[in-house]
Amino acid sequence: MLDLLFVNISAILALKVGFNFESTSEFLKYREILLEYRPIYSVFVLGVFYLFGLYDSLWKYASIKEFISVITASLFGVFLVYLAFRMSYIDMVSNFYVINGLMLMATAGGIRFGYRMLRVIKVYIPNKSSGFLSGSRSRVLIIGAGDSGVMTAKEIQSHIQDRKKVVGYLDDDEGKIGELLQGVPVLSKINEVGQVVDELDIDEIIISIPSLGNKRRREIFDKCKKLDVKLKTVPSLYDLIDGKIEIESIRNVEIEDLLGRDPVEIDNPEIERYVSGKVILVTGGGGSIGSELCRQISKFRPSTLIIFDIYENNAYDIQNELKRSYRDELDLKVLIGSIRDRVRLEEVFAKYRPNLVFHAAAHKHVPLMQESPFEAIKNNSLGTLNTAEIAGRYGVERFVMISTDKAVNPTNIMGASKRLAEICIQNLNQKYIKTEYMAVRFGNVLGSNGSVIPLFKKQIEQGGPVTLTHPDIIRYFMTIPEAVLLVLQAGSMSVGGEIFVLDMGEPVKILNLAKDLIRLSGFEPYEDISIEFVGLRPGEKLYEELMLSEEGVMDTLHKKIFVVHPVEMDSSEVEKAMQSINEALASKDLELMEQRIKELIPKYRGITDTKSD
Repeated sequence: MLDLLFVNISAILALKVGFNFESTSEFLKYREILLEYRPIYSVFVLGVFYLFGLYDSLWKYASIKEFISVITASLFGVFLVYLAFRMSYIDMVSNFYVINGLMLMATAGGIRFGYRMLRVIKVYIPNKSSGFLSGSRSRVLIIGAGDSGVMTAKEIQSHIQDRKKVVGYLDDDEGKIGELLQGVPVLSKINEVGQVVDELDIDEIIISIPSLGNKRRREIFDKCKKLDVKLKTVPSLYDLIDGKIEIESIRNVEIEDLLGRDPVEIDNPEIERYVSGKVILVTGGGGSIGSELCRQISKFRPSTLIIFDIYENNAYDIQNELKRSYRDELDLKVLIGSIRDRVRLEEVFAKYRPNLVFHAAAHKHVPLMQESPFEAIKNNSLGTLNTAEIAGRYGVERFVMISTDKAVNPTNIMGASKRLAEICIQNLNQKYIKTEYMAVRFGNVLGSNGSVIPLFKKQIEQGGPVTLTHPDIIRYFMTIPEAVLLVLQAGSMSVGGEIFVLDMGEPVKILNLAKDLIRLSGFEPYEDISIEFVGLRPGEKLYEELMLSEEGVMDTLHKKIFVVHPVEMDSSEVEKAMQSINEALASKDLELMEQRIKELIPKYRGITDTKSD
């Protein structure tokens, strides 16, 4: 309606300007023509505005893009009016069209940008009820004056309602210091953040360098978390796949950022080559690793993706997520069943004939498995043997098993059960020559079910104490997406029988992790939240290892993936030992079962050994 009003006002004004605001007889003649053809003129101009998308954008976000659209639509609209008048043999004064075009730009652009300007001015209008400026805003400092930092500032400036003001940038590029970016100055180097926060009364810091390396990121976090300000960050490059910064993507710093690792580089064409168009089965597809495998595999367009899990709730959740994301583009099957059940596995393999199997189903909780050792062996060892053996009989191309660092020199039954599984698939690799069997070993993943971080967060929410088993305990950590991408990459390298080991980076002292998490929650360790040590749990080690001493390690084409030399074992001896383990399991004889396990894993320190101590 505003456009309709101002389009007609523009036409009359253009005519008046053309005649120097003199009401001559000629002016009156042209005005009568204009008034007579006003409906046609209005329809032409507003129709062009519609075609050029001037009614598709919100005025509160009017930007240079909208301004260009207004200019183009105004010029084209006037040109069409000119053609329509000429075809109707109507001669208007020549300068009318030029002036009218300028008037249209001014009025159409003015009402759009004027609306946005009013929103900006409103921020500074005093609030009478409080007697205080309603525009009082949080003062923001952005670390990083690159493309990401500038986009972050632009996003904040465009969201006036959020009441934030970008005061400046910090950046280590000396050439940028003193420059204005998006109207905001680059103040100094990042290491001077403490001084800048004090001098400029900063309320909030946003770290906006997605490509920042892990070591430097940690240094910056360590400096900023000591300051009495809100600390936020934009996602890493891994998360910002489309390269776009949105206000919703700016989030609080989490412990995952402090433990963050450098972005993963993968060979997408190589992964696509062996995944695309294949029927793929993921066991344990509803779990932490399994569900992420399903997400990543779906991106590579398998012909069919089969999620196989005993726990229907998790399977249902990932099913709904993938259906929302891919709709009819993904042929998805969700099947409930156990890897212990050979009959059920036979049904699945016979019906769907998978080309690839990613075996993520496992019991993983060390203390729980110590209390239920037979279940650990039944599921992790014999369940893996069931799945891998049936995969070989049905001619699966590749069988990828998810293993763990706890399989190395195991001191608990969970680790022993996974090491037995590794031995089994290496043995089957010799038996079923059409199937390439492999395992991928890695340590703890952030955010997985049973991870220490959710436990610490819950304890902090409850006011503490945060409980640790030992002050010197260390662990390796990586994110779930990183682990899964590297599993897929390792799968593309297999020729059969390998155990791949992922580069877990630097080990993390759990005590330091707990302290960081307490500080990120707004508290001080030992002052606001206490930390207590409860002693190592049964089967728990201070340090985890990623390879056996007898396993040599070799580089691969990927810098974060290594392969270990398999420990040679007699195939018949492996089968005989597994049969003995199965018999001991059936008789519920723990001591006998552990004796049989030691025949294959001599360094295993079992539950019965610990009890005898």
